[in-house]
This record gives sequence, C-alpha cells and structure tokens, in this order.
Amino acid sequence: MTKSLTTDSELGHARARLLDPTGLEFHHLESIIGMLSGPTVDFSDVFLESTRSESWLMENNIVKEGAHQILHGSGLRTVAGLQTGFAYSDDLTFDALKNAAQAARTIVAGGQTREYKLKTRTDKVSYYENIDPIEQMSAQTKVDLLNSINSRLRGADKRVIEVKASLSGQYTTVLIAASDGSLASDIRPLVRLNVTVIVEEKGRKETASFGGGGRHSYKKLISEGNAEKIADEALRQAITNLSAEDAPAGEMTVVLAPGWPGILLHEAIGHGLEGDFNRKKTSAFSGRIGEKIAHESCTVVDDGTLNERRGSLSVDDEGTSSSCTTLIENGYLRGYLHDRQNAGLMGSSPTGNGRRQSYAHRPMPRMTNTYMRPGAHPPEEILKSVKKGLYAVSFGGGQVDITNGKFVFSASEAYLIENGKITNPVKGATLIGDGPDVLTKVSMVGNDLELDSGVGTCGKNGQSVPVGVGQPTLKINSLTVGGTKT
Repeated sequence: MTKSLTTDSELGHARARLLDPTGLEFHHLESIIGMLSGPTVDFSDVFLESTRSESWLMENNIVKEGAHQILHGSGLRTVAGLQTGFAYSDDLTFDALKNAAQAARTIVAGGQTREYKLKTRTDKVSYYENIDPIEQMSAQTKVDLLNSINSRLRGADKRVIEVKASLSGQYTTVLIAASDGSLASDIRPLVRLNVTVIVEEKGRKETASFGGGGRHSYKKLISEGNAEKIADEALRQAITNLSAEDAPAGEMTVVLAPGWPGILLHEAIGHGLEGDFNRKKTSAFSGRIGEKIAHESCTVVDDGTLNERRGSLSVDDEGTSSSCTTLIENGYLRGYLHDRQNAGLMGSSPTGNGRRQSYAHRPMPRMTNTYMRPGAHPPEEILKSVKKGLYAVSFGGGQVDITNGKFVFSASEAYLIENGKITNPVKGATLIGDGPDVLTKVSMVGNDLELDSGVGTCGKNGQSVPVGVGQPTLKINSLTVGGTKT
C-alpha cells in the first residue's frame, strides 16, 4: 500500500463519528483545552475514541460465541512536570467534557483558563487504509470460515482431537486535540485469526497455536490461502511436538529462528528502553546512551511506520507522528522510546510512542514494531557454525524483570543442532539470561529478517496494546537452557 497524506475526508469521518452525534464542535474542544491549561501546565490534551469490535470463537465442532462491542468516550489530561491530572467519560457531550476537565484540572492547580485555536495536522502519513473490516464480510461468511478450518484440520490427520479457532476485528476512530494547537485524527482497522490444534498419539497429547493479522481487512487476511496456511502451520507444530524428546539443560549455543523469536528482544531489551523506566532510573539501561551494549552486528529499531503491520500507527495516542526510532546501532545504545511527558522531563523529543489501551487509560511509552535489522550471514552459514546447540523457532510464555533485565522464556518449538544440522525436536526448553548481557554474546546475525505474522499483544501496567516483533536468524554463543532431560 502506498503511504498517503491525511485528507479532509478522514477528519470529516472522525467528526461524523465523534462530534456530530452529540452536537460537539471544534470550538468546544478549544474551550476544553483552555480549561485544562494554564501558566503552570506543560501541556494538555483531549483524546476522543469510537471503537467497534467483534470476536467469533469456534471449538468443540461448533461456532459457540459471537460477541460485538461498541466503545466510545473521552480521556482528558493535563500535565505539569511529574503531576498528571486525568479524567475520562463515556459521555461525549460538552457538559460531560467540561466536568471531566474540571476533575483533571484539580490535580494540577494554579493558573487561569486560556484561549486556544486548533489547527488540523496536514503532515500526517497514513500507513493503512480506511477500511471497516467488520462490514466487509457477512456474519455467515465468518462462521463458514471457522467451520471450514475445523473441517480441514480434522480431515487432515486422524490424530487431531480438538480444534479451536478465533476471528476478531476492530474499527477505531480517534481524534486528538492538544494544547500545542494540533488536531489529529486516525482511523485504525485491525484483524486477527488464531488457530489452536490438539493432537493425540499413543496417549500423548500435544498442543500448538498459530495466527496472523494486521491493520487491514478480513479479505486480505484470508486471501491467497492465508487462512489455510495458518491452520496448517498450527497442525504442523502440534505434530512435530508429538515426536519431541526432552530438552537438554546447561550452557550452550542457541540459534534463534527469524520472525516471532523477536518477542525475546521485545521483552528482554525493548521494555528496558522505554522512557518512563529510564527517567525513573529503574531500567538496566538507564544512563547508558552511547555505551556499547551489544555485538557490533546488532542494530535494533522500533518502527511504527510499516505498512499495515499490527503494531503500526499513523499517529500515536497523543497525536505525535509515528516514526522509526533507532534504539541500538551497531551495538551502541542510541535512544529511548518517549511519550510527551517523559520526553519533556528528560530533555528529549517525543518519538511517537505514547500509547494507551483506550480513552479510559493514560498514555505511556510503549513499543510499536520492534525488530533487529538484518546482518550479513546466510542462515545456513550460521547453523553450520554450531557443533552442538539449540535452535529455537517459537516461544510461548516468558517473564522479565525490567530492573535487571533477567528473563525466562519457554520455547514452544525447538530442535537440537548437531554438527551444523537441525535434528530432533525437543520439548520443555527454557531460555534463561538477562537483556544487558545477551546481545553481547551474539556472534552472527542473519540476512533473513522476518517480521511476526501479526498476533502480538503487549501488556504493561495493566494496559494491553497490539505490537509487532521481528528479527533475522541470530546466533548467541552462550545462553543458559533449562531443560527436562535427566
């Protein structure tokens, strides 16, 4: 999709969905910004949101759930240094906004109401089309899709004993007015398909899941056999796990496959580079800008400008244009991810990473699509360089301590590497290490960068937002593997 500048029609759409139903006008937003502002206030903003969403669930051979939700409301914020006044309402009338503004303003006292004039953003670039995925396909077509996945998998292998498939779509419109005079709108589609398969052989059961999605339509999600590919991949992983042996334990060379294993990078490195943790000096990377923290072949970016990716944003939830922020360049720490408040407190600039779960949540620094850029080595060369080690293809759950970067991740698909070749699948492997140390042990970076299939969701301080991850094949010389082999 070609990137395009914001048009008046997008703003008109946002006005029609968010202002017109309750008689709000742009001058009302100017008045609210004035109520929130004053001499002691660094900045203030009004975030309006309307979201329609749906989800469908198939299990036990039937589509048993179909849920629809409409969410709309406003979040009002005023910031002075470390102080933040925040109030929200699910009522978009002018009276409700005034009451919320008064509540938020009591937290940051002082000063008088000021007058503001809003100017529409004309420099915003859109990285996804204005598509309402929910309206693009009938309910019956969605049900038929899930039933066809169930029939396909149960007919593909007699060892399949259960299939679970879910389809979800979302169509969000936001309008953000800020005390710098900016008025930004964004229209955000989001779709996702997930398939879980349970197989059984000789009393042994194994489960695997796979999915895909992005900021586009259902039609694109299932085009060119993509739905079938997602289903088949879930089955492939489950069957592979049936023959997996217990994973060995100890220090060993680990090769991470391209794509989804970038979730380790997201958790162990990315969170530690978010501005709030570094402003508070609670991150293992605090105060280390300019230091070498990784092998020279490692360059890591957070990029919200990728077309139609799950983590992408045309503007963040503060109205700041999305960007590609270099975090690590050739092994050196170059920057952090910032929202407006933390950027101001740290003497930096916002990077387009101010994100919130909904209008009822305060924005904070969050990742978008975080990935490592490709290196120089073909993946075959990387594997041939390993005499004995572990090849990790996919991960399930994990835990990370931001203060020291220590992590534990469970591999949901992994294999032994023996004499430069991938051999037997293994189960029960966990990777144990710490973020500030693991990238210094990287010795080879592949030339095969892949992004994940579009299923990532990140949690932080009780809020969840869609994200993307990715990386090329990566060789880590030494990492602790927790295994189950005795």
